[in-house]
Amino acid sequence: MTRKLLLHLTGERLCCWLWERGSLGTGPCFEHTPAGLQQFTAWLEGREDTPALMLADLVEEDFQRHLLPHVAGRAGHAMRDRRLAQAWRDTPFRCAHVQGREDEGRRDDIVLLSALTNPAMLVPWLEALESQRIPLAALYTPALLSADLLPEGARQEPHLLLVTEHAGGIRQTYFQYGKLRFSRLAQAAASPEQEAERTRQFLVGAHMLKRDLPLQVLALLPLARIATPPAASIAPLLDWRVMPLAEAAARQRLAASDNPDQLILGMAARTAPPSHYPLGVRQRYYSLWRARKSLYASSAVMAACCLLWTGANMIGYSLARSHTQALQRETHGFTTAYQGSMSSMPPAVDKTANMKAAVQIAQMVARQGPWPQAVMAVLSEALERSPQIRLTQLDWRANAPGVAPVTASSAFPGTATSPALVAPQSSMLIGIPKAPPQQVRLQAEVLVGQDDYRSVLLSMNRFAQELARTPGMTVEIEQLPFDVRPNVKLSGKAGSPTGLGERSKFTLNLRWAP
Repeated sequence: MTRKLLLHLTGERLCCWLWERGSLGTGPCFEHTPAGLQQFTAWLEGREDTPALMLADLVEEDFQRHLLPHVAGRAGHAMRDRRLAQAWRDTPFRCAHVQGREDEGRRDDIVLLSALTNPAMLVPWLEALESQRIPLAALYTPALLSADLLPEGARQEPHLLLVTEHAGGIRQTYFQYGKLRFSRLAQAAASPEQEAERTRQFLVGAHMLKRDLPLQVLALLPLARIATPPAASIAPLLDWRVMPLAEAAARQRLAASDNPDQLILGMAARTAPPSHYPLGVRQRYYSLWRARKSLYASSAVMAACCLLWTGANMIGYSLARSHTQALQRETHGFTTAYQGSMSSMPPAVDKTANMKAAVQIAQMVARQGPWPQAVMAVLSEALERSPQIRLTQLDWRANAPGVAPVTASSAFPGTATSPALVAPQSSMLIGIPKAPPQQVRLQAEVLVGQDDYRSVLLSMNRFAQELARTPGMTVEIEQLPFDVRPNVKLSGKAGSPTGLGERSKFTLNLRWAP
């Protein structure tokens, strides 16, 4: 948040400050009267988009320090809320801060309970903010913010009293090893030294400080007050150390000022810590404001992404267009060169499309034509694996489905034929559009020993099976080496040199669809 509205509430008035771009500007102040509330409400008009931070610097603020069992999570929050309700029932502005754990025993939590005991001082101003829909972000107390003012060496002191002079009086905040114990705002006209001595006597009476032990006091004073040292006769047991407000402001990276209220307000505006006291439903306008800002931010991010995506598309479009133009120029050059080369050539026999189709048909015929080399290669491999088979006769032809086979009179040249009797041949016979099925009729004989009929049958079957392993190949046995029908009379003599004779020959019909 770069622009914030800071509200400093004291027992007499409410002063407005404006934080913008790291600097704090003054605003009007309003008295605790009905007229002051009306003026404050009118002044808030038109500031619904500026988040507000309220600093309550009141006398009616109470602190208690307790040891509570160490309970984490929601159960611990519920236990501390119950303890707050028992301590202060009449105010909703109460909070609990866990300051650590004990070193011994069961290691209980050290919890500081604080509350603004007079809510009537805040409620009218909070209602005015709510009526104008001002996004109230947090409610702070100077006692809890002043811990950040301590230098590093002062955080190790067992007993330290921080003294600051505010518009509402002299505030004295007591620390033990850098942890807040309590804070007190004195509105009397006494000097800071006298108020510090009263606080030391209170600590001695509460058994928090030994009677003869000096109390370390750190006073944040302007340069004009530092020039006058405190009177040692008033408080001889106070060990005074003075730090200029300018040094504390420089440590917090704020502009130098002699007003400690501006220092506290600047700290709250620059760091924006979580609210010290809960605001409940009074914080709903701040939640809506934050959600609206988140939507604006996400919309801006989406718009930026869309712009980047659009720019990338436009760059890609320009690159593609330039590439297209280059390709068009290259195409035009090739076309011109082609036309120039074609103009010097003699006229073509036929159209280019027809010539291209003829080349494609020739390539298809060469690739799918009914050539016997493939089926002969399959037959040769089968004969290589069957050395006892000898081929004696072979007949190969290609047939188209649904076309009558070629007869002997038309299959061989030199045969007298009548043109009127020859039917047109199918284009599948030359491999258009696919390779035609092929048919092979082969006759072979089996070379085995004398009268070994079983070996003859086994050799023939193995040869037929070798051929049938080829994809698309169908093998049909047309004639066996010898007649094994049961109604045929056997003849010949066993052991005769010509016992098998012509009966060792067999015939196979092969049909292959490549």
